[in-house]
Amino acid sequence: MNETMQTILTRRSTRKFKVQEIPQTDLDQILKAALHAPSGMGKQTWQFTVVKNRKKVQRLAEAAGKILSRENYDMYQPEILIIPSNQRDNPHGKEDNACAMENIFLAAHSLGIGSVWINQLQGICDEPSIREILNDFGIPADHIVYGMAALGYADDVKAEKKRIGKVVVVE
Repeated sequence: MNETMQTILTRRSTRKFKVQEIPQTDLDQILKAALHAPSGMGKQTWQFTVVKNRKKVQRLAEAAGKILSRENYDMYQPEILIIPSNQRDNPHGKEDNACAMENIFLAAHSLGIGSVWINQLQGICDEPSIREILNDFGIPADHIVYGMAALGYADDVKAEKKRIGKVVVVE
């Protein structure tokens, strides 16, 4: 099996992270992978905001938890949070960001770094308390956050999981 397939088939979501810094060279490669994701009509109207400060990540997690009535929500306390955002008027923004997120997850896994998709901001990024934090992070007001990538070294072990989806071939 080739290396790319091995990376795809062995990646798992991590929901418990070690307190361990991710080298900047690895983070640069992960961001390069994000920037090389496909985008509708090649517009690339995204921005990737990297939050490397755990206290700032927790500020966002607490604000989201309050709105969503999720007590003690902490986004799994990642080492780094990558927040892809995209222009509100881009009809392909959600799909573009999903492609970039997958590239982030695969690149991270290939470097031995764990990841998990954080989905909570999708419907609440324009709530005043959330938007204030996004503004502080430099995320443009005309951008929507569809999902975020929590990254760090895994402090949990995931076993192989049976895949239950269907494949239908039409000839």
